[in-house]
Amino acid sequence: MFLEVRKKFFDFFKERDHAIVPSSSLVPTDPSVLFTTAGMQQFKRYYTGELNAEKDFGLKNAVSIQKCVRTSDIDEVGDETHLTFFEMMGNFSFGGYWKEDAIRWGYEFLTERLHIDPQRIHVSVFEGDANTPKDEESFRIWHNIMGLPKEKIAFGNRADNFWGPTGSEGPCGPTTEIYVDNIEVWNIVFNEYYAVTKNVEPQNHFEYKKLETPGVDTGMGFERLLCMPEGKKSVYETSAFKPLIDMLTQEAPEASTRDIRILADHIRAGVFMIADGITPSNKDAGYVLRRILRKIIGLKMKNDIHTDPFALGAGVISKQYGPLYAEIRSPKSVIHVWQEESEKFGTSIQRGLLEVSRIVEKEKKITGTDAFHLYESFGLPFELLREVVEDDVYSKISKSEFDEAFRKHQKTSRAGAGKKFGGHGLLLDTGELKAGSEEELKRVIRMHTATHLLHRALRKTLEESVQQMGSDITPERLRFDFNFDRRLTNEEIAAIQQDVQEIIQRDLPVYFKEMSKEEAEESGALHFFKEKYPDIVKVYYIGTEGAVVSAEFCNGPHVQNTGEIGTFKIIKQESLGKNTKRIRAIIE
Repeated sequence: MFLEVRKKFFDFFKERDHAIVPSSSLVPTDPSVLFTTAGMQQFKRYYTGELNAEKDFGLKNAVSIQKCVRTSDIDEVGDETHLTFFEMMGNFSFGGYWKEDAIRWGYEFLTERLHIDPQRIHVSVFEGDANTPKDEESFRIWHNIMGLPKEKIAFGNRADNFWGPTGSEGPCGPTTEIYVDNIEVWNIVFNEYYAVTKNVEPQNHFEYKKLETPGVDTGMGFERLLCMPEGKKSVYETSAFKPLIDMLTQEAPEASTRDIRILADHIRAGVFMIADGITPSNKDAGYVLRRILRKIIGLKMKNDIHTDPFALGAGVISKQYGPLYAEIRSPKSVIHVWQEESEKFGTSIQRGLLEVSRIVEKEKKITGTDAFHLYESFGLPFELLREVVEDDVYSKISKSEFDEAFRKHQKTSRAGAGKKFGGHGLLLDTGELKAGSEEELKRVIRMHTATHLLHRALRKTLEESVQQMGSDITPERLRFDFNFDRRLTNEEIAAIQQDVQEIIQRDLPVYFKEMSKEEAEESGALHFFKEKYPDIVKVYYIGTEGAVVSAEFCNGPHVQNTGEIGTFKIIKQESLGKNTKRIRAIIE
């Protein structure tokens, strides 16, 4: 069923005038999120009207199966349904059809193409609240047109039946969810609004504006859907996982079912993340990957697996998914990244084991807090302590104390992530710029103006087709994403840095003019950023009248003269996938 269900899905919506669109990278262009977490993310600009689906796809509607990573439930992986990496099936409309067709087709695909008994189906719709009204139309369609009895239609609150936006702003709207045997299978989102974050308490407070052209965005987890036609209770029992689970069970016959499932999930996630250009690090997406890979190593040690489960798993995944995704057809480079991380972690584990010996020798026991310190500092999994200390020492380790320390750590990390990725309580938080004090505000303003100069220098040094794909600025550094198909040479980086610094040293004025969007576009001002532009825009200029070196659509804030920026230094370049690169830079 692995390939059959995919084909049925694409064929069904192709017959209904949908263009089949390939999956985008797991690395998003939106700097406010770490990963691509939903199928609609690559279509965000079509809902806002910045891009035109008919022009790009030839149709107003699209269908895709999108690679996704979600980490909010990573500690639940290994149960019946939770996954880190998964595929999201979705059909999308950008003004082509609305609620009745979306609901009808969802119901028809499940009952007519997958032959799911209608008696097993019930649905939910949005009950409405102070911000957005009750979805009476969806209720009417389900009851009066599709014929579902009222007792099979539930009303859900915002947490359950309102979706979006992804990141700090974007399209969003009420949802209707389809359940089979009380398991959520299909989430149909009606993007009626565009939400913009208000920089006020409480957290996640948005202002909702009606979209000019409402759209349909649906999401259905492929692995979860497979459970239905295959008659399985767990995603790990489906044909999506069977080849990998079979291999792991053979290599680790004594491992628990949960450990086998975690290995399968993490190996699959690791392979796809590395294949999309993510590398292990101590920050952002790289930190998530490092945590996943080190969990695999810990389980390998715990279960005394003498072969390399990741390398073997990469081969299995390549054979199964290679025909669908070109980036994993040859897993050699993926395995190389894994092996490098394994060597680094092996060194860290040895240091951790020395620390264990020191603690036991001095204290004659290890507390739960000690165990968490070992995990946080050296990556030493709690389970591994059973293998390296005496039973009487292990029996005194409080798992509840370890879990409490871990929960506190998670709470702190989430708070930090909230500030970094669109949270509140900051003096400035536009999604792109973040500052917590007046001093920090001055630094991010200087760096914001520097991104305009960096954009100019990239286009001048590399090629005019280079476009900004995203930007994220904190008081410590600026991050600038752009389209380019290869790694920059050292000479190119030096030339780009020098070009920026030369403009800074010329102490050129920075100013803006307000004009209509059409006038600004005709002037040649750059406007490649992801945001939706109003009818009247600001264009920021760097240079004197008649000798402008940079002109871009922007809402500011900026310095008044480039000399205020200081010394500009590029500290790192990264690859975010085949055609997207990232530069990190600082100012001094």
